[in-house]
Amino acid sequence: MSNVNVLPLLEPEAVPCCPPLTERPLTADEAERTATMFKALGDPVRLRLFSAVASHEGGEACVCDISDVGVSQPTVSHHLKKLKEAGLLSSERRGTWVYYRVEPTVLAAMAHLLTRAASV
Repeated sequence: MSNVNVLPLLEPEAVPCCPPLTERPLTADEAERTATMFKALGDPVRLRLFSAVASHEGGEACVCDISDVGVSQPTVSHHLKKLKEAGLLSSERRGTWVYYRVEPTVLAAMAHLLTRAASV
C-alpha cells in the first residue's frame, strides 16, 4: 500500500488580461495583448476553428475532428498555429494526432474584458 496523497485539481481562476473596457482606458501593453487575441479571432476560419474546439464534447478536439472548415489541411494547421501563438489554444500530441483545447482562462478573461465594470 502506498502512502501517496492525491490532491484534487483546482480550476484555475480567470486571469483577465485587462480590466473591463468601461472601467478605464487600456494601457499600451494591455491593448497590445488584447489586440493579439482579437486579431487572431478576426479571421472567419480561425473563429470557426476556435468555436469548434471550445464547443467540442469534452472540451478538447482532435485536429481530425475540426478540419472541415472549407480550407486545406495545411491552411487549418496555419490557423491553429496562429490561435496558439495568440494564447487562445493549447495542444497536445497523442500518437499521430494533435488535440487542441481552449486555454482554461481565455473565455472568462475575454468575457471579463467585455463586461461592464461593477458599479460602486
